[in-house]
Amino acid sequence: MAKNNYEILGVSENATNEEIEARYNELVDKYSKERFLEGEQGNIAAKKLTEVKASYREILEERKQTSSGDDGLFSEVSKAIKDGNLKLAQEKLDAFNDRPAEWHYLQSVVFFRKNWNNESKKQLEIAMEMDPGNEKYKTAYDKLVAKMTNQGATQGTYSDGKQYSSQSQNEQPQMGGGSCFDFCCQMLICNTLLNCCCNCH
Repeated sequence: MAKNNYEILGVSENATNEEIEARYNELVDKYSKERFLEGEQGNIAAKKLTEVKASYREILEERKQTSSGDDGLFSEVSKAIKDGNLKLAQEKLDAFNDRPAEWHYLQSVVFFRKNWNNESKKQLEIAMEMDPGNEKYKTAYDKLVAKMTNQGATQGTYSDGKQYSSQSQNEQPQMGGGSCFDFCCQMLICNTLLNCCCNCH
């Protein structure tokens, strides 16, 4: 039985793109050096190098096509969230086998709509870790952190690494900083998350 592309690279089909890239670079470095060895050993290394490069390209192409197919499903989740049908949105998210950064972002939106701020924050952190350059995730994260700070979270870190802290939960808020402000802040964040969610496709 012929080896598949994942077996050639020596990684699991469930490996992340980062893990696959690291393994690919490791093998390319190894075989690039060994191909200059004399005799059959050099010929085998050259053949392996070609095989590894071809397998890596095919894996990336396959994953790219799968990701494109997910775009339609992500749109369905976004629509369910926009319609306020969080149960349907969660059911669609639970049906995903592969869970890329966008999945964690949408899960954070669902959690936010349920007022599960800590869970929402954790999902955004995972999304940012998987896709560090995504400004949508960073913006949503910073707005959520600002909301949590206003509600009495003691300390934490913004997406740019800056630390934040807030008043103790035992302290009384200043005049004018009551529930009206909290509600307005929450609605602003909710609209931002949904706008990002619905305009990202």
